[in-house]
Amino acid sequence: MGVSVAIYRLFDLIMLLMLVKIFLTWIPNINWYNQPFRTLNDFTEIFFAPFRKILPPFGMLDLSPIIAFIVLRIVQVGLYKLLASLGL
Repeated sequence: MGVSVAIYRLFDLIMLLMLVKIFLTWIPNINWYNQPFRTLNDFTEIFFAPFRKILPPFGMLDLSPIIAFIVLRIVQVGLYKLLASLGL
């Protein structure tokens, strides 16, 4: 497996963890201060927080994950193409 494929799959894993976090927010009684939820929350906030600063939540609707997914996907494909063109 080349470096480009490994990085592509790493981005897939990151986006999967983001999706799991989104679905878990629909469960009201999860304590985000207990493990493993705390680790998941801390990790995914790295990706959500910058977009939350740009586009704050509208009431109970948070659109930052959508923007984070779009940006990560663009970076994923761009990085994959760049590394693949370099033969990695």
